[in-house]
Amino acid sequence: MSTTKKTNVVPIIMMFLLFAMIAFVTNLCNPMGVIVKNQFSLSNFQCQLGNLANFIAYLVMGIPSGLLLKKIGYKKTALLAIAIGFVGVFLEYVSGWTGVQSFWVYLFGAFIAGFCMCMLNAVVNPMLNTIGGGGNHGNQLVQFGGVCNSLAATAVTIFGGALIGEVTKNTSIKDITPALFIALGVFAVVFVVLSIVNIPEPETNVSKESATTGVFKYRHFDLGILAIFLYIGVEVGLPTYVLQYLSTPTDAAVPGLGINAAIAATIAGVYWLLMLCGRLVGGIIGANVSSRKQVSVLAIILIVFVLIGMFGPKNLTISIMGAPIPVVTLLFVLGGLCTSIMWGGIFNMAVEGLGKYTEFASGMFMTMVFGGAILIPLQGWVADFTGSFLASYIVVLICTAYILFYALVGSRVSKNKIAE
Repeated sequence: MSTTKKTNVVPIIMMFLLFAMIAFVTNLCNPMGVIVKNQFSLSNFQCQLGNLANFIAYLVMGIPSGLLLKKIGYKKTALLAIAIGFVGVFLEYVSGWTGVQSFWVYLFGAFIAGFCMCMLNAVVNPMLNTIGGGGNHGNQLVQFGGVCNSLAATAVTIFGGALIGEVTKNTSIKDITPALFIALGVFAVVFVVLSIVNIPEPETNVSKESATTGVFKYRHFDLGILAIFLYIGVEVGLPTYVLQYLSTPTDAAVPGLGINAAIAATIAGVYWLLMLCGRLVGGIIGANVSSRKQVSVLAIILIVFVLIGMFGPKNLTISIMGAPIPVVTLLFVLGGLCTSIMWGGIFNMAVEGLGKYTEFASGMFMTMVFGGAILIPLQGWVADFTGSFLASYIVVLICTAYILFYALVGSRVSKNKIAE
């Protein structure tokens, strides 16, 4: 027993690192958005195309990732994903080289990195569950992996902002080189260690009957995958445009508050830290409070937060690290507490009663992460069109309203529609 536990320590650490890398590379798009906006003279819509490229890769790679798991196994899929991720991040680094300085190279790198994130997402959850032996302990490991994910998201947002500092005409991709090198280094180390470590392979539960022929007949699932599509826009849109609003100069086409990017990124980074706290609390109360109640209550609270953040008084400020920050703007950051449990809650409601279709349903959920590719740039377009970062939060508001509808009405399962 003790020997087994010792044997599993290294694989667990590897999965935790991969969980963290998913968030680190994904959220690197936010400080990178500030940089490329300045370096390549882009609009708010254009500077979020990195997010689009990163998330649209999920649409392309979601289902193939599941096929890879069945064909070559979890370990080889993870190794392939890490290699692809290394290439993607390296291309982002190359895009800032003197003589290159290409926005298109950056976008291609973000797209390739998105392939990696999708594949790793398909690997780490079932892998941790298997290593933990399933049941409560398996779920516990997955939750700890989620904590690592939130910590990495917090770290890269704050670290990236600190590297950028004051946004000037000289701000460039070179400023964030240390963060890119950290990502490349971790990928390289994890690849080497993972290649020599023995890791148990979860069962793929291959069925002769294709699950794709029946899963879409379940209304609560169909509405659920739309909910997860919109949720990605809420989760990422909230902190992304807090960072843009606070750090954009006051004389820009869409004016911001002109606050030092390090301060702005620290404030935006708190959002991810609050998500971590919310996940811990959600895990503790999850045995006694249903997903429907959790998502409903938090969606209502988030709607209130966003409305006050958009229309509340901006003259009431609080000094944070010497910078005057409108108090109502901090409500967008507090939204991290609300979004923290939504992914798991929506997933739980959407797969209820699916039985043999659950595995394919999980793959569809991964594919719908590409919602970030549509909604994050859309929010930037609204900011450009209206001339206001705050007005752009109408996108978040509409998405959250649908999530509330889904939790209250759309998630209810018809008793005569339960799969075997």
